Amino acid sequence: MALAPATPGAIHALWDELADFDATQIDAARDHLLASLAALVDASGATWIGAVRLVDPQAGDPVNGWRPRVIYHLGPHPQREKLAKEQARKLEAGSVDETTVRNVALAGQYRVNRLSDLVAEDWFRGNYYRTYYLGAGHQDAIWAGIPVSADAEVYFGFYRATGRPMFDPAERELVAAALRPLKWLYRRMLLSEGVGVASAPLSAAERQVLHGLLQGQTQKQIAAALGHSPHTTREYVRRIFRKYGVSAGAQLMSLWLGR
Repeated sequence: MALAPATPGAIHALWDELADFDATQIDAARDHLLASLAALVDASGATWIGAVRLVDPQAGDPVNGWRPRVIYHLGPHPQREKLAKEQARKLEAGSVDETTVRNVALAGQYRVNRLSDLVAEDWFRGNYYRTYYLGAGHQDAIWAGIPVSADAEVYFGFYRATGRPMFDPAERELVAAALRPLKWLYRRMLLSEGVGVASAPLSAAERQVLHGLLQGQTQKQIAAALGHSPHTTREYVRRIFRKYGVSAGAQLMSLWLGR
């Protein structure tokens, strides 16, 4: 289905806006992308997930070793956060819903689906839908899965509130068109979290120090801004360099420039 005449202009404007965020504003860029797309498709909420594939997944793993490493919800939503953590625990225990299995089966390719694209009608009468969608106030969802590397992907979820119509194909295609060319941004999102590109995800404190480094601040300036001792800041910098496999700030910055 063709996009409405005004839609391409709105998408192009969004791309231009995202290009204006620098490397230290990744969280703000992510929020802007989620909020803008949610508004364009009349979604009541949105989620971003950074996922990686385990090196040696167990035989019979229903999601072939893929695991979420960071889950972010746009705006405060305690119930959604609670249910997301519960889902993550079930995934680790090998209990995975059909929608997740079918989405992950397409890993390695760009895909955008509504719930009805992934499952049959009787799924909407099941316990998973009642608990994890209706239980969080969601009637429907659009899920996008986007490969960033062979072993790292990002997922975007946009939710339609209960009592509202289900998403239609045009809304799905709008999300697909808007998200398709932004791989540079998804790579920065994962870099900022240390997901899929570092030996381990970054802690909250390490992310604060990282943002200072990307702004070109000295370790002394970072320590003063964050209220750390110079020794503490040096230790955070060492950890960050070790996780990213670099030995200097210039090498760290080059990761964000795609070199």
